Amino acid sequence: MKANTRMFGAIDIADDKIITMEKGMIGFPNLTHFALIFDEEKKDKAFRIMWLQSMDDGDVAFPVTDPIYIKEDYAPSVNDEIIAPLGEIHADNTYLLVTVTVPKQIEDFSVNLKAPIVINTDSNRGAQVITEDDYPVKFKIYDLLKAKREKAGE
Repeated sequence: MKANTRMFGAIDIADDKIITMEKGMIGFPNLTHFALIFDEEKKDKAFRIMWLQSMDDGDVAFPVTDPIYIKEDYAPSVNDEIIAPLGEIHADNTYLLVTVTVPKQIEDFSVNLKAPIVINTDSNRGAQVITEDDYPVKFKIYDLLKAKREKAGE
């Protein structure tokens, strides 16, 4: 699938890498096809920002990250009916992402733990869901990331 994107220019993503989100992202119900774009050189880095690029609208890309680096015990509870369209979900085929917000004040850098994106890697079907847990929409991570970097000596 080809897309002309604002951030990455013209891209061509193999059909088997396209993530289909039947209901789109919250606030973007008509955008149902996405590609996960990331820097291959940073794939082994614990914290990295990736982009969930809409293949339906090249102007739309969501910064996302793996929540485990931020909150190691992150295990959102989701109603089974909501994720049923993704197919059979189990630990080996589930990939979780959370959206990232980078405001003008870097100290307010945050992730949305309340509405993760659940992807079935076997079917490449995904959904942004609202957890049943009491996770925050804006979980500030600047100080957390700074402390982890200092501890790692980066």
